Amino acid sequence: MHRIVHTLLAAVALSVTALSAHAADDTATPRIDKRQARQEARIASGVASGKLNAREANRLEKQQDVIENAEAKAKADGTVTAGERRRLTKMQNHSSERIAKQKHDRQRASSPQ
Repeated sequence: MHRIVHTLLAAVALSVTALSAHAADDTATPRIDKRQARQEARIASGVASGKLNAREANRLEKQQDVIENAEAKAKADGTVTAGERRRLTKMQNHSSERIAKQKHDRQRASSPQ
């Protein structure tokens, strides 16, 4: 009986520790960060393939910077709320659409001569 109580207390202590660690990291945005990295890679591949010209790439990079700044602002108070996450996701959706549109338009980077 004494052993069971100690085991239960240890389990409760571990659970509380895990919950407090999770609560302390309310600013974690791994999904947003991964998507941001993928979108930046899409822009880089568009430049490398010639599907994006310099002007398009600069505009798209500026849009990525705006998203990163919005994410930093959301994290500034120590908590990223559900509404802030929705707003960041919406911004990323818009950016993704712009990247696709610019990569598939008829404009191309000028070839070096």
